[in-house]
Amino acid sequence: MGEITQKPQGALVHHSDKKVAAAALMVEAAGMDDDFGPEEREKIIELIQSRLGLSAEDGVELLSLAEEKAGSSSQLFAFTRVINDSHSPEERTEFMEMMWEVVYADGELHHYEANLMRRIAGLLYVSDRDNGDARKKALARLGLKG
Repeated sequence: MGEITQKPQGALVHHSDKKVAAAALMVEAAGMDDDFGPEEREKIIELIQSRLGLSAEDGVELLSLAEEKAGSSSQLFAFTRVINDSHSPEERTEFMEMMWEVVYADGELHHYEANLMRRIAGLLYVSDRDNGDARKKALARLGLKG
């Protein structure tokens, strides 16, 4: 999904814009209910490792960087633009599935999270049907009923 540049001693110094944007959007979703708890953090790191292909250490670092970058609604457009420019429609739908996993990591969906998910799906040009399918897949993966 992008390059990672490392210093000779192995310290991570740069994540691709695609990975930062993806992680920052996940952080935005996780924090919408004003409770960015350990379940959401663990889910984001798990997704960073499994879907973005980073090690646990690099995943923690990317999460930290994403937390610094997230927090502004004007950033939301910039992050989604990066995702749009670098991913196919199918990949954007898969990304929405990841986002649903994050918002449901604590077992419930807050109305602020639901609103953000609608906004992100719209900005990513993911149809309501595809977004609904992504939500159902995420719920099934998490063993939850929607």
